[in-house]
Amino acid sequence: MAVLRCFSPDRPVLGVVEIAEEIGLHKSSVSRMMSTLEAEDLVEQDPISKKYRLGLGLLSVTGSLLAHLDVRRAAVPVLTALSAETGETSSLMLWDGNASVTVEQVPSSHPVKHSSELGTRYSTVESSSVRIFLANMDEAERRAFLKRNSGAQMYGRLAAGDVDGTAANIGQTTADEIGVSAGVHDHRGNLIAAILISAPRYRVDDERVTHLRDACRAAAASLTQRLGGTPAV
Repeated sequence: MAVLRCFSPDRPVLGVVEIAEEIGLHKSSVSRMMSTLEAEDLVEQDPISKKYRLGLGLLSVTGSLLAHLDVRRAAVPVLTALSAETGETSSLMLWDGNASVTVEQVPSSHPVKHSSELGTRYSTVESSSVRIFLANMDEAERRAFLKRNSGAQMYGRLAAGDVDGTAANIGQTTADEIGVSAGVHDHRGNLIAAILISAPRYRVDDERVTHLRDACRAAAASLTQRLGGTPAV
């Protein structure tokens, strides 16, 4: 384990001598360990430089963890930080096949706030989190949803205003509320959740909407990283 922890994004390729110096063992001992790790596909050796990098065999070890990682647990510190930064309610939304569902929430500290019960479902295209999920569906699935919910024309108009991976609902569902959402991806790049910021409309002007978009996008990127994914550039 000490050998494997020597590798990092900043140091993806290492030689036996470098590893031996870092973990405090003789290079002959490290060389034997590297041979064992290579046999298990946990590291691979460059045939020219003879240095090592992490191997694809690690995916068989980490894949199960990444696939079953509790997104709610991972989201709590991200939502807490987001609410502290923006002063507004932040929520984690999951897709149940026909609606965006609130599964975790950190309410605003303001006396006047917008929040919802856990389990609240949103299924209209006016909802920002719904559009995040719709944008990542294949065309057939999206068309079927829009047909069921009679939202094709409205979706086209609203989606045109969704920018840089975020969607905004400026009073479309409730006149006195705004919502801003961004998508969360897993280690395979699949959309698995959305982060939603909800706020009273009276304290959010155009400049504030831009700030909430940026904050929501950054929070979604942070949660994506916590889940082993790579945020969209």
